[in-house]
This record gives sequence, C-alpha cells and structure tokens, in this order.
Amino acid sequence: MKCRKRKTKKQYTQDFEKDLANNILKLQEELSQKTYKPRPLIDFTIRDPKTRKISKSDFRDRVVHHALCNIIEPIFDKMFIVDSYANRIGKGSLKAIERFEQFKRTVSKNNTKSCYILKADIKHYFYTVDHEILINIIKEKICDKDVINLIKVILENQNRQQNSKGMPLGNLTSQFFANIYLNELDQYVKHELKIKYYIRYVDDFVILHNSKAQLESYRREIDYFLRNHLNIELHPDKTKTYNLNHGIGFLGLRIFKNHKLLRKNNIRKFKKRLKLTCEQFDANKIDFDVLYDLIEGWSAYSKNANTYNLRDKILNPLECRFGGEVSTKEYNRYLKTQKSKKTEKKP
Repeated sequence: MKCRKRKTKKQYTQDFEKDLANNILKLQEELSQKTYKPRPLIDFTIRDPKTRKISKSDFRDRVVHHALCNIIEPIFDKMFIVDSYANRIGKGSLKAIERFEQFKRTVSKNNTKSCYILKADIKHYFYTVDHEILINIIKEKICDKDVINLIKVILENQNRQQNSKGMPLGNLTSQFFANIYLNELDQYVKHELKIKYYIRYVDDFVILHNSKAQLESYRREIDYFLRNHLNIELHPDKTKTYNLNHGIGFLGLRIFKNHKLLRKNNIRKFKKRLKLTCEQFDANKIDFDVLYDLIEGWSAYSKNANTYNLRDKILNPLECRFGGEVSTKEYNRYLKTQKSKKTEKKP
C-alpha cells in the first residue's frame, strides 16, 4: 500500500496488482528461503538544477524496501538527534527552516550580535558511503543475520563496478541508510564537540555561532572525524562560513537577517514541475490528488519566505482553472467538519 501511493495509475503498479496475492507470496517465499535477488536498477538523469543520476528499483523490490524499513526504522529513529530533519515522520524541510529561524534569533540575540553560519556539504555522499562501515553500524542494533544479509543484497544491487561503496539515489532504503550513517556525525557533533546550534538535512548541515574562528575550528574537527571514522569528506568548494548579514542559501531559501526569499532555481523548478503535472492531469494520467498535493505542499513551503505577491501570481490562475475539482483531502476535511457540527448540535 505504501509503494502504490500516488502511483496507482502507473503500469508497473497495475501489473503487480493483477496477480497481487501470488506476487506477494512469491516475495515471501524468496525472502524466507533466502533466494531473493533484486532486479537490475533503471537509471535516468534529472536536472533540477544540478545533474543527478537516479536509480529506480523494480516495484516488487520497493515492496521489500518498505517491508524492511517498517521493521528497522523505529529501532533507529529513536536514536537520531532532534535536529536531523530529512526523511523522518514529523520532520522535513519546513521544520528545519523553522528551527534555523529559532537558532538565528538565539545566536544573534534578536539581531543585536554578529551571527556566522558554517554551511557544509559532504562530497559525493551517496556514492561514497562505505558498505562495511554502514553494516557495522547497523549490526550494533540489529543482530538478526537474515536481516543483515538482506541489507547487503540491497546495497550490492547497483549499476556500478565498485560495489563496496555507494548507494543508489532513489531508493527508500538509501534515504534511510543515509540517516543511519550520518547519525554517527550527529552524535559526535552533539556529544564530543558539544555544539548547540546544529541542523542536518541529509548530507547538508549548518552550524550557527557568534565566532567565525570557532566555526573554522569545528570545520577542521568534523572533516577529520568524517575522513577517519566514516571514510567520507566535506566538499571543499561547498563548505563555507557565511555572515548572516550577507544571506545564506538553505533548503531552497535565501535567508537574510530580517527576511527570507525563495531561490530563483527553486521557483523555476516548481513552475516546470507544475506544468508537467497539469499536463499529466489533463491527459488523465494522474488523479487530482497528485496535483493538489503538489500545490498545497509548495504553498505551505513558500509561506516560509516573503512570497505573498509570488504566491498570488502563481496560485490565483490555478484556482480559476481547477476551482471545480475536489481532492480526497478536501473531501475528508469536509466530512470531518460536518461530523463535528452534528456532534456540537447534540444536547
């Protein structure tokens, strides 16, 4: 059910569901008998705006990924620090931006003191994760050999010659393993370096402090830790210290001392995606729910910046065009409101 969410009209979803019971039972049998082998990944390239190679797993393999994460995610999630925001329930980019604002006010004493930000990026992160180190980290909490072997099988299924390193971008498991791997960094930052104002989103992280020299010291210590304990390193060109007065790019926003703006490439990316999604809806390839979720998500995200005029310009034409459509979310909200009204009327 998780795999098919927002993909009910995809041909591969429909093909799997045509013989659902047998497909599920076959997967169960392969897993229990340890004969399961994932199918080759399908690679494609996206540019939004940077070029990235995405590797898509077969639908049946995604069922396995979800099943695995259903079991092990709750075990690891409670170990993660509060300020790790990617691919976690109740977190996300909006919460990370809110936390950044909170830290910004605290460090700058409501804009009365200097505030510097170390913005760091890990070089080629997904392609350089060391499998052996990752497995050893997982083994600290998971002792079931069958589960460990399944994780190894998933990690080794990639279209690369060097199978001892890297995870394919696009897998649910890759996103989750990315958090497990860098939780080691999170723990080091919080418990060894005693850094208070630290936020991580996948392989990007920021540290806020009044002293630029202190941030440079943190940078050297973190890079040393990453190289010696996780066999990865900070990106030399994308890891810099900024003065908040000059602004800083973070999670699609350009954040300044007193205001926030959406980055231009973020706006271009949304417009392009919106146009494509509208075309898919007009061609009956997707439900209105998909289009509604895209618009609602971007609207909520863009409200974190000073974007009133921009939202008015983009969203008003959509209201005129799709005003007669009703999403499942809207309908459920309406039913909930009606039920609440009936409850209130009862003596």
